[in-house]
Amino acid sequence: MQKCKILVFLQGTIIMHSGAEGKTPSEIIQQVISQEDSVRDFKNYIPIGQAPFKLKNWVDEGAEICYLSALTENKKGRGDEIISKNELVFDGVVLKKYGFPIGTIYHRGLNENYKDVVEKISPLPDMLIEDDCESIGGEKEMTYPHINREMKNQIHSIVVKEFEGIDHLPNNINELIKF
Repeated sequence: MQKCKILVFLQGTIIMHSGAEGKTPSEIIQQVISQEDSVRDFKNYIPIGQAPFKLKNWVDEGAEICYLSALTENKKGRGDEIISKNELVFDGVVLKKYGFPIGTIYHRGLNENYKDVVEKISPLPDMLIEDDCESIGGEKEMTYPHINREMKNQIHSIVVKEFEGIDHLPNNINELIKF
């Protein structure tokens, strides 16, 4: 059993807006681009595939799971709305509702990018799982490409297609580390 700390991005990687249910990834991306109403309904997000079970399996294998959220009270979250501090709890509500493993949820602070958040996590995660951010600009919006080189060398990056989930990733932590 491999001990490791896995940081998983939430929105687009393991959870999605409720209006995306039953849609293809390309249809979901169009919903995000057009700002379909459920995109901003953060408290009603749903799991992508069997994400809660995949993460539970990794915890059973010895992993510590933590989460990185797109929500922040200091920047426009989606479209033209600003997320309030009270709305930051929606991530935890959704994770609990669907039985995701308990773990710290990291949000960006004032003037922070995702890389800034990751670089402050101590100890650093061994692995970062995030999606390719296709609907919002691709690699320029991702986390791992912007982490400083020294820290990058300590974190294994796994990139999944946006809204396609993590079901295809190995159940075994030792295999996941090699993925």
